[in-house]
Amino acid sequence: MQVKLIRRKIGLIVRLNGELDHHTATVFREVVDKELAKDIVQNLVLNFDNLTFMDSSGIGAILGRYRQVKAKGGKMVFCGVSKHIKKILQMGGLLTIIPILSDETKALASLH
Repeated sequence: MQVKLIRRKIGLIVRLNGELDHHTATVFREVVDKELAKDIVQNLVLNFDNLTFMDSSGIGAILGRYRQVKAKGGKMVFCGVSKHIKKILQMGGLLTIIPILSDETKALASLH
C-alpha cells in the first residue's frame, strides 16, 4: 500500500493506494500519526479513489485517526469511496460519524 500526504491550509489529504488490511494498517497509522503529531493540521480527508481492499484492521486504523482528529477539535471526511469500500465502512459503523463526499474538492470545502 502507498500513502500519499498532501497538506492544505484547511487540512491534510491522505490518498490511499492498494489495500488497507492487517499487513498495511501499521504503515497507514505511522505515516498519518507522524504528520498529525506536527500539529500543523487538525482536519483529515481520506481519499479512497485507489483503495482496492479494506478489512477490520483498516477500520480500526481509521477509527484511531478519527479519535486523534476529534481530540484536536478537527473533522474527518472520506472521498472517492467505491461501493465495495462503502459497504465495509458501513458495516464498521464509520459512516455514522464520518461523512462521505464525492471528491477532494468537495471534501476540503466541507471542512470550512
